[in-house]
Amino acid sequence: MNLDQYLPILLFIGVGVLVGIVPQALAYVLGPNRPYAAKDSPYECGFEAFEDARMKFDVRYYLVAILFILFDLEIAFLFPWAVSLKEVGMTGFVAVLIFLAILVVGFAYEWKKGALDWE
Repeated sequence: MNLDQYLPILLFIGVGVLVGIVPQALAYVLGPNRPYAAKDSPYECGFEAFEDARMKFDVRYYLVAILFILFDLEIAFLFPWAVSLKEVGMTGFVAVLIFLAILVVGFAYEWKKGALDWE
């Protein structure tokens, strides 16, 4: 087996591991470590935390977050289309109009179902 072809890949992996681990190890060894009670206490807006950090969130929070990611990613697909609008021609234009129509229908459905209401 000829390892000459894999040498650049192994070097790249080795340098990546060194860049990731060596600074952390140096900071751990050379950095100051003077813990005390106030430094190790949880900080939340200047006063003690009044609830558990692992409290349950409302499902609507996750739904809004997922919808944001979904619509954000779909809008991100419009940038390459806008850049190549001259090359894709009328066919690409109609395809994106259909894509946007599906987006609008999905958005209207979510709005009608009340998924975007925050009460």
